[in-house]
Amino acid sequence: MQVKASFATSALCPDDTWPMRAYIKPMSADNIASLIYLSAFAIVIGAGFLLTNKLKLGQTLQMAATWMLIFIGVIAAVGLWGDIQDALFANQTRFDDNAVVVPRSRDGHYYLTLEINGAATDFVVDTGATDIVLTADAAEAAGLDPDNLRFLGRASTANGEVRTAPVRLETVTIGPYEDRDVYAVVNGGEMDQSLLGMGYLQRWGRIEISGGEMTLMR
Repeated sequence: MQVKASFATSALCPDDTWPMRAYIKPMSADNIASLIYLSAFAIVIGAGFLLTNKLKLGQTLQMAATWMLIFIGVIAAVGLWGDIQDALFANQTRFDDNAVVVPRSRDGHYYLTLEINGAATDFVVDTGATDIVLTADAAEAAGLDPDNLRFLGRASTANGEVRTAPVRLETVTIGPYEDRDVYAVVNGGEMDQSLLGMGYLQRWGRIEISGGEMTLMR
């Protein structure tokens, strides 16, 4: 028996691209303005330093090199601030009364960390996926023996057709909420991150997306 499935692009992806596609973030206008301001500030400070201090040439060059390194570090911090924010605040999921609140990432996706059979597993929410789709590594971490997986199904992805193996997950847990005997599939192809599809999302009574947040309620 063959099972047909679909890993379509998420409806939550603003540009209709596959969730695993790399996202290149250009510097914003604010970042460019900050960079120009910092450059001017560094030039003024450096010029003032050279004018007000009669140092030997070697000392002057050494101090100039020090300031240059500091300036390069500031530029790097400005350019990478968005990535630093993502690293600091990623997966800051909140648990309110009967609800899970997930902030939208800078790339437009929603990321969640669930426990699959007790193993922490990172997911990207994909409303175009029919079910939970686990990577091979995530399935093995959850205690699913690769040798026992039967890849009977097929699924169409942006990278072509892949084989899938149906499985039953003993527990799927996020915060205080636990579901048992959850259907999922293991992807037999290459996939960077597991997908949280509609098979799981429909277990929540209500889903809201507004103000840069996704709220799951039950």
